[in-house]
Amino acid sequence: MLLPLVILNPSSASGTTGANWPGLASELRKHFGPFQVKFTEHRGDAAALACEAARKGTDLIVACGGDGTISEVANGILNSGKQAELGILPSGTGGDFRRTLDIPTRPSEAAKILKQGKTQLIDVGRVTYLSADGVSQSRYFLGVASFGMSAEVVRRVKSAGPDWLFADASKWLSGRLSFGISMLQTALRSPATKVIVQLDDEPERHLTVANLCVANARYFGGGMKIAPEASLTDGKFDVVSIGDLGALKILANAPRLYVGTHLSLDRVGHALAKKVEARPGDNEGEILLEVDGELPGRLPATFQIVPQALRIRCPTL
Repeated sequence: MLLPLVILNPSSASGTTGANWPGLASELRKHFGPFQVKFTEHRGDAAALACEAARKGTDLIVACGGDGTISEVANGILNSGKQAELGILPSGTGGDFRRTLDIPTRPSEAAKILKQGKTQLIDVGRVTYLSADGVSQSRYFLGVASFGMSAEVVRRVKSAGPDWLFADASKWLSGRLSFGISMLQTALRSPATKVIVQLDDEPERHLTVANLCVANARYFGGGMKIAPEASLTDGKFDVVSIGDLGALKILANAPRLYVGTHLSLDRVGHALAKKVEARPGDNEGEILLEVDGELPGRLPATFQIVPQALRIRCPTL
């Protein structure tokens, strides 16, 4: 029987994951037991390592990093065609998916869940989109896929960091504050987005949105509870659209996004769907797509739920 594999992204959390690994490893050995570890070096490594390990028969593959690393490891497992189980040792900027699962950030507590937690079958999303060079591609996602303000916020966070007040804030700001400052910048500078959206077999809708989220899980954007009613086991997406509220109203209601009380606002829509299709509206330019905190490409895109597709180690949902 193969030892559990930890796939660690040393660059996550601005490099602190790699720097803190000796301490993380000590806590993991103490509260979980023996394991093997592999470090990623480039984007895509985590998916490739997870796929290879699953095909060799590794039963438990643990992602150590942020949402992007967790998503990559999940994609590797799902693409392997095997039934390996995903575990999470959180260490990243956003930490959104582990919030939905209620996995703590303390390494000792996360390690105990890896040892004693329950195996759950959860839904995942699959999105087909256009890459930067116009090629159709597909990938799985665990948390939220979105477009509008959110894609620009992610672009800012992943670049040099928010340039409003701080020259290189991303290296030391917490995930929530970093995303929050970037959201402020984006709301003040970015126009609303015109899109054409179809949910399941319903008629197409022409929408003007500040943001639209196709949510499998509840959180995105560094702790925003964008889909407070989302379930990982109901076989449906929660589709949340935030209309053209204007910068001031968006900023005034930003705290409601973090606690999940925004669904009652005017121009905020909420629906359930198994399939979502979205494409740019009339005369709309390129619309970037955000998936689990990454920017893989652009619209048009098709989102489909894949029920009970992934085994994951977690507390009771």
